Amino acid sequence: MHDFSYVGSELHCEGVSVKALAQRHGTPLYVYSQHTLTDHFQKLDRALSPLSHLICYAMKANSNQAVMRTLAGLGSGFDVVSEGELRRVLAAGGKAAQCVFAGVGKTEQEIEFALKEGIYSFNVESEPELERINRVAERLKRKAPIAVRVNPNIDAHTHAKITTGTYENKFGIAFEKVESVYARASKLKNLKLAGIQMHIGSQLTDVAPFEQAVRKLVPLAAKLSAKYGFEFISIGGGIGIVYQPALESGGLTWWKTTAARKILTPSVYATTLVPLLQPLGLRVLLEPGRFIVGNAGILVTRVEYVKRTGKKNFVIVDAAMNDLIRPAFYDSYHEIVPVQNRSGGRVSSDVVGPICESGDYFAKDRSLPKVGEGDYLALLSAGAYGSVMGSNYNSRALAAEVLVHGKESALVRQRQELADIWKGERTPPWLKK
Repeated sequence: MHDFSYVGSELHCEGVSVKALAQRHGTPLYVYSQHTLTDHFQKLDRALSPLSHLICYAMKANSNQAVMRTLAGLGSGFDVVSEGELRRVLAAGGKAAQCVFAGVGKTEQEIEFALKEGIYSFNVESEPELERINRVAERLKRKAPIAVRVNPNIDAHTHAKITTGTYENKFGIAFEKVESVYARASKLKNLKLAGIQMHIGSQLTDVAPFEQAVRKLVPLAAKLSAKYGFEFISIGGGIGIVYQPALESGGLTWWKTTAARKILTPSVYATTLVPLLQPLGLRVLLEPGRFIVGNAGILVTRVEYVKRTGKKNFVIVDAAMNDLIRPAFYDSYHEIVPVQNRSGGRVSSDVVGPICESGDYFAKDRSLPKVGEGDYLALLSAGAYGSVMGSNYNSRALAAEVLVHGKESALVRQRQELADIWKGERTPPWLKK
């Protein structure tokens, strides 16, 4: 499931000491395992081998160039949601012809850039977007490949902020309207009706919502494909990962417990969905992000203080919500383990950062080994929606990132210099007097 383990009492990423990386590059520090990235991509790729398919990695999960170059080298396509993301793909050696462009707010500039680069398809979120894409394509004298994003109105039973497949969400077009939208799109001369798409949410750990959505979409896809000659059906992303341990263990052995193995696997996913999709005879696209990169990364942080009050034990670390916002934003759980595993007692603790917000925390009332100033902690499963959601709040620098490959490691993003935070700011003339 991942390549982080203790060698003796010291946490390693593949064959490299995490403590040595922290001492060399400082903290907060993201550490990624290239083998884990590769393993997760290939397991999903193999599971879907009975189908003609393309995995389009959802780079919003982690857009580091080294991560993306690793995946591009494995033949991955990419799911992008902005011109900036598409430019990152090209910079990392990816191809626009293997990219789908999603998102509800595509600008004319973004559409034009994507068309000029040869985008594989736009996932269209609304009828006004159809008209805009057609208008831009007409100006460029091109045919724009599109797939309407169907909102199947299925509750994926995930966190409210990452569900996308119900009529309460801003995404896609209502299932009942899709046929009429395709009929309208077929009359727009600069559109190519290339396929159909859906995505019902993120961090799904049960195959049932996927099965329900695919069973609902397949008959519609077959009907529309017979009429318009589709190339593909896209079933979106959303495969979840392990965040919370099944048992308190004080180490990493919980990854191997029976309960942890009940997480949705590529095998279970494919066994359920391949028989439903195969009769269509269409290329199948999927857009996983978290599944590929989530367990491939950790955030390493240094303990600055241990503060004891009458009611609480606070472990104050140098990482903060600007480095990893998921706990503050989603109340998300990340397992926290010591980089140096020592014998001793455990204490119920709040792990908090230095930002001046009560919401700046990584754990509350968590049973943790006793730690002191200068110790290192690792927040597991931080590879997805970690560094990519970083900010400069409180004028804090963006964290450094390292990629590990066997016994080798490389700095793949330098720690931001403080002066670079305000480098683009300008003083108006009247304040210079």
